Amino acid sequence: MQLRKRVIHSIFKRNFASYFSGVLGYLFIVVFVVLGGALAFNARFFTGNTPSLDQLTQWYPVLLLFFIPAVTMSVWAEEKKMGTDELLFTMPASEKEILLGKYGAVLAVYSVALLFSMAHIMVLMFLGNPDWGLIATTYFGYWIAGAALLSAGMLASLLTSNMTVAFVVGILLCGIPVFIGNLGNLLGLGDTLNQFSLAEQFRDFGMGVVPLTGVLYFVSLTALMLYLNYVVMTRRHWQTKREPSMAVQFAIRAASVAAVLGCATAWAGYSALRVDATSQRLFSLSSATKSILAKLESERPIEIQAFLSPEVPREYTETRKRLVGLLRQFDELGGKNLAVRYVDVKPFSPQAEEAEHFGIEPVQVMTERDGRRSEVDVYLGAVVISSYDKVVVPFFGKGLPIEYELTRSIQTVANEQRHTVGVLTTDAGLMTGNDWQIVDELRKQYDVEEVSAASEINADKFDVLLAVMPSSLTDSEMDNLVNYANTGSPLLVFDDPFPLTLGSNGFGVTGAPRQPKRGHASMMAGGSPSESKADGGKATRLLNALGLRWQYDAVVFDMNNPHPEFAMLPVEYVFVTRQQTDSESFNRDDEITRGLQELIALYPGEVRSANDSDTQFQPLLQTGRESGVLRWEEFVDDSGFNMFTMQAAVNPRQNPFRVIDTNTHAIAAKVTREGDNPLNAIFVADVDMISDFFFQERNLGNLSMKFDNVTFVLNAVDSLVGDTSFLELRSRRAAHRTLVRVEEQKREFLEAANQAERKADQAAEEELELRREQLSKRVKEIQENDDLDPIAKAQMLRQAQEAEQKRMTLAEAQIEQEKNDQIRKIRATTNRQIRKLESNIRLWSVGLPAIPALALGLIVFVQRSKDERNSVVDSRRRDRSSVDSNG
Repeated sequence: MQLRKRVIHSIFKRNFASYFSGVLGYLFIVVFVVLGGALAFNARFFTGNTPSLDQLTQWYPVLLLFFIPAVTMSVWAEEKKMGTDELLFTMPASEKEILLGKYGAVLAVYSVALLFSMAHIMVLMFLGNPDWGLIATTYFGYWIAGAALLSAGMLASLLTSNMTVAFVVGILLCGIPVFIGNLGNLLGLGDTLNQFSLAEQFRDFGMGVVPLTGVLYFVSLTALMLYLNYVVMTRRHWQTKREPSMAVQFAIRAASVAAVLGCATAWAGYSALRVDATSQRLFSLSSATKSILAKLESERPIEIQAFLSPEVPREYTETRKRLVGLLRQFDELGGKNLAVRYVDVKPFSPQAEEAEHFGIEPVQVMTERDGRRSEVDVYLGAVVISSYDKVVVPFFGKGLPIEYELTRSIQTVANEQRHTVGVLTTDAGLMTGNDWQIVDELRKQYDVEEVSAASEINADKFDVLLAVMPSSLTDSEMDNLVNYANTGSPLLVFDDPFPLTLGSNGFGVTGAPRQPKRGHASMMAGGSPSESKADGGKATRLLNALGLRWQYDAVVFDMNNPHPEFAMLPVEYVFVTRQQTDSESFNRDDEITRGLQELIALYPGEVRSANDSDTQFQPLLQTGRESGVLRWEEFVDDSGFNMFTMQAAVNPRQNPFRVIDTNTHAIAAKVTREGDNPLNAIFVADVDMISDFFFQERNLGNLSMKFDNVTFVLNAVDSLVGDTSFLELRSRRAAHRTLVRVEEQKREFLEAANQAERKADQAAEEELELRREQLSKRVKEIQENDDLDPIAKAQMLRQAQEAEQKRMTLAEAQIEQEKNDQIRKIRATTNRQIRKLESNIRLWSVGLPAIPALALGLIVFVQRSKDERNSVVDSRRRDRSSVDSNG
């Protein structure tokens, strides 16, 4: 029988209008948008500092669990209660037409609720600059997930004539796809059942991707539930005697439909087809990757062997899926020039031995299975081989850029020779047995050789020299490094006035340029003597050769911190971000920093161009204007003593007094010079940014944000070498988006607090100066008193000085205490202002979306009342004047 659109539309119009005929429909929508606003703009929204609906997306399945049954509970239950369902079935309409009409009506109601909830987008626009592709896919995910659960809610309403029962049964039915993953964990089938979880299939939509598997999952769930609705509707046609057999028959049919739809969904997951709607197209192969694959030579084919665990913990499910999906795309685009081999690896198997032969070992991952926390061995590595070379990626962590790693490995093995990076031997100890991870990272692309500065440095042996902490070099070693720099050969320098993570031995700031050289520090403990640092650790000769100025014992700070969850970090942890008030934070004109979004430096120094230098100075990384400089004695507390190093214990002060100078301060810069005395160098005034932590975090992805520290270092090396093929691909990631309006308001609070602290410190200093003047005045009076003999005058002077000194000491302590109390009050007030700001934004974000729904309900109510009055004939109207006269 052919479906008649006119009949479906009539049923749709009847049910849709009935939903909004009373106040209950509008009330449900108001509750929906208010709860959505409360979930979207909770405290974690401000902590994440990102204009997105991530918090709402996380809780959206649970929100649907209660809203969908509220929408569908009256679809059939009220019809049965009023007895209009029999009348409906006697109309010239088929069961399918009635079903589709009612489903279209509840879907339209849900769509209207979603339209009202788009007020959340207006809030995001007000606070920041959201990714519109991400917003579009997120709302499409909201809509299609709700559309699937609506069919389940309708089935619950069809089973009863009581709306309350229909609501409860609807929650139970909708709860099956929502909580099936949790049920799988309890039954020990988490990995199997989790793929049928609504939250699992919904995740990609919240990332800016529309996956074919997700679309088919929700469409299949809708089709299955509508089919069950149809089966229950047609049950009244079954003969009583045949009802058990018919029930079994339709149960088999329903199971068959579910199996077919499940297979289709599984196939879609295997195909890894998806539409990437993110603004940076983060989930699509870049043009650089396609270009490299197109240039592969058929004479020297490349093979990728991926060693993967068949089952991985839930935390790595998406990583494995994306890795396999990208490998399929590489295999397809590479054609006969590129082959991909997939190896399922289980612990202690022959495949595991093969993987370990290539240097791919299992990584122990903490996960939860069967309600228990346990460690699981996970294989997620690959080896890329050609007749020229071999590159091993031991483990693809959650944070590792998979496409970049694969593309770089392919390009590396496709070339007959690699470039060479020389690593200078210094006290940093980058290659002293326990290599820094920056060395391991460079080995994936370059040949890496250790270079000693004890003798003349031969620039012909490598393409770029990496020098970390050259301030620790001796006089002769510094001369050899300066001679190398004067040749114009590429040089990348990292030095640090206050290194926190220097070397694997954990000495930290004891290796600071101002501190004695390691050998000197250990002499008192019985160690052997060594030469002292060249230029007293100031690296003056190297800086003169580079045309730079760098204060070896001063650090910079920056009040900018876009991550409220790290508010406890000192402002000497400098966040260099793309969306700071100053657009100069990253040099947009240089290929090294053009694509960077965010970077962090720990107690960095400042690098400037020398006034008399003829070099071209180009800042790469700079602080914002809410920054300043602290000298060593201002930020270092060296009052303790370290028994191990036999030195004063050097620790940063908790709250040093800081003065914002409103200037930008360069943390890293490029210096070049052409002509007879060429120069090509990059100087970075921070070593901590290349510590092992950032390389580990880049792979594991445990933090909620991504820092570009590793990207900056690798870009700098590539740029100095002259190979820029990976710069764009390496920098490819989501744009750094923050709550700009909130940050601006917070910045005003912090600036006012800083000014108040400066006034408090100035008032304390004026009070102390007044006390000093009183002491000087008293001393002067005694000295000018001619009635006293010299002995008495000296005695009185001593007594006066001792008394005044005691009062001075007491006054200093009291003034310092009052100043610190005042500063604490200022900071407490600032924190209250920030919390009040966030609370006000949250209040408006939750309340505003409800206003349009309430206004529409009021308009409809007034219009209905007016229509009802107009529909009453004049003969039935009461005469108001007669009523008033009769009292």
